Amino acid sequence: MKPARWWLALALLIIWQGLSMAGVLPAYKLPSPWAVIQGFGELATKGMPPGHLLQWHLLYSLLRVAIGFISAALIGVPLGLALGAFPRLRDSVSPIIEVLRPVPPLAWIPIAILWFGIGLPSAGFIIFLGAFFPIVLNTIAGVLEVNPVLVEAVRTLGAKRGDVIKKVLLPGALPSIFVGLRIGLGIGWMTLVAAEFTGVRTGYGLGYMIMTARDIQRPDEIIAGMAVIGLVGLGIDILLRLAQRRLVPWREARS
Repeated sequence: MKPARWWLALALLIIWQGLSMAGVLPAYKLPSPWAVIQGFGELATKGMPPGHLLQWHLLYSLLRVAIGFISAALIGVPLGLALGAFPRLRDSVSPIIEVLRPVPPLAWIPIAILWFGIGLPSAGFIIFLGAFFPIVLNTIAGVLEVNPVLVEAVRTLGAKRGDVIKKVLLPGALPSIFVGLRIGLGIGWMTLVAAEFTGVRTGYGLGYMIMTARDIQRPDEIIAGMAVIGLVGLGIDILLRLAQRRLVPWREARS
């Protein structure tokens, strides 16, 4: 990512700081960037609640997102390949997906607590739901975009159905699969706070930390926690892009 792209964000931060210093933005509603940085320091050294440090909140949240996202990828990519490769199966399963997909992850919280109780499984399930559908739908779209001539050519050479999926459909769908993974990961991070609404027995999690800061009216630490979620999400997205460049080099060459 080129540093020049950040000039607008830097300018907005300077304007924000200036408006705060001029008293236009009251600190109890929107603290200044400098106050947010100080809040970040307090989260890292004193913790919220006291003794619960930011780094441990981050570690537990990463664990929850990893469980939900990896589960969604392991189920969603093979399912999307199968639905894209077999039209009859797609016709049967698509109505179920279209009914479940619009239901927001927040609405699943009561049933998640009922099924899995309070803790890591229910939080992972909510994040799984947020990441699953973009991964499935983008994988299906990727399979459908593969040139049918290639599929017929491989079949003519005697390839079995499994070989067609493994050697033609999967490589052809990889660019769309990566798009689905990136979207799914972004939604997974967005549902993190909602997932930690289900309760965290350990007392750790970025969402839990933000809600605790809200209860004692610390907007500087709330925004610092939000910034951590955004920056970590950006870092993971960059890692996925690097993996995409390595695994799908022909897409980079084409673009």
